[in-house]
Amino acid sequence: MAPHDPADVGVKPTRAPRRAVAAADRTRQPTEVRRRLIVEAAVPLIAERGYGSVGVRDVAAAAGVSVGTVTYHFGSVQEILSEAMVLHIERYYAALSDAAEQATSGAEALRLFIDALFTEDTDRHWRLWFDYWGAGEQDPDQAFDRGQAARYEAWHDQIRALVERGVADGQFVCDDLDGFTVRFAALADGLALQRLRQAPPLSTEEARRHLNRIVEVELAAAGHGQERGRHLSS
Repeated sequence: MAPHDPADVGVKPTRAPRRAVAAADRTRQPTEVRRRLIVEAAVPLIAERGYGSVGVRDVAAAAGVSVGTVTYHFGSVQEILSEAMVLHIERYYAALSDAAEQATSGAEALRLFIDALFTEDTDRHWRLWFDYWGAGEQDPDQAFDRGQAARYEAWHDQIRALVERGVADGQFVCDDLDGFTVRFAALADGLALQRLRQAPPLSTEEARRHLNRIVEVELAAAGHGQERGRHLSS
């Protein structure tokens, strides 16, 4: 039996009950804001489980949005990972830069930089970094590859800037700035991987010591370099 029209029975029409609206949809945010919220929720998931173990449903649940909302803003979990790494790296290296800027010299800035690269808290950063790097091998994509290259270029630029500051201060001598940057970055990556896998075991203090050693050997202080030159010529 069809329901009566309210007018047929003399009942004043009432408003239909409002459909429940998800909290995330109550306020329509700009696309970039919504994307940022999703990425913010994805970062700890990826850090905890690893890129390969996080799916769209996981990200949606963590962000408090529907799967459709996630897939509307992102084409794949890989795309979310890429933006999550951009966000994480911006924060991580901004903190390193802030610490270095407070140093009174280039040498002190590089030392603080090394100290900050290896702490108990930075294991999470390195885990994200290697997941991000490996993701490109699993699903090659030109845009993703360009993003990875940009991240690594920024990483090299930061190392180079610290060494250049030490050279300008007269504390370092470096005849091969590009080469040192490559070697320092490669050593840091290798130590980080060993640190995560603990094969063989590596403490944060040992990792720092190895990096400080390459600085001592390759960036001889100006005074030491001059004295060594005089010794060799005598």
